[in-house]
Amino acid sequence: MLKLERLSGDKLNQYIPELARLRIQVFRDWPYLYDGDLAYEEKYLQTYIEAPDSVIVLAFDGDKVVGASTGIPLKHETEEVKAPFIAAGYDVDKIFYCGESVLLPEYRGQGAGVAFFDHREAHAQEIGGFDYSCFCGVQRPENHPRRPADYVPLDNFWRKRGYEKYDDLNTTFSWKELDETVESPKPMTFWMKKI
Repeated sequence: MLKLERLSGDKLNQYIPELARLRIQVFRDWPYLYDGDLAYEEKYLQTYIEAPDSVIVLAFDGDKVVGASTGIPLKHETEEVKAPFIAAGYDVDKIFYCGESVLLPEYRGQGAGVAFFDHREAHAQEIGGFDYSCFCGVQRPENHPRRPADYVPLDNFWRKRGYEKYDDLNTTFSWKELDETVESPKPMTFWMKKI
């Protein structure tokens, strides 16, 4: 049975190395194909320790962290994340950004994905002042050579959580993909719901 716990600030420090390894392991798979770097990951995760009102939801099997999900007020995110909302006329102070969720494959299908969204949205509501919750997903072509034959997109899962895809809210994130020698930009599309 998985145990979920919401943590913020300095309480996260002890988990940073474990979370960095977990993110690299999970994001190596489709659709991200991320060739990760521990130093980068540890620096990235510091954002969630330092930013006011951010949260990381951890999933534990005993004492072992097997999953994590991040959230942060959009105003504390990078320009590449905020820019599409600003351009579309949204108030970034009123949007809570659900970063990524990672969970080891053997723990999927036990309710952690739903709980990750519930915890992050509850955190945003406890802070107050947010009208929307959002996240983004990478856009991959149907004929991508690394796309698994049995891959099922998460779109229906996200719709069941109340999120709607906003095809006009797009950005790019750059990372080094498996088989790449340097980072390249990847198209990302945002999903959003009223909270």
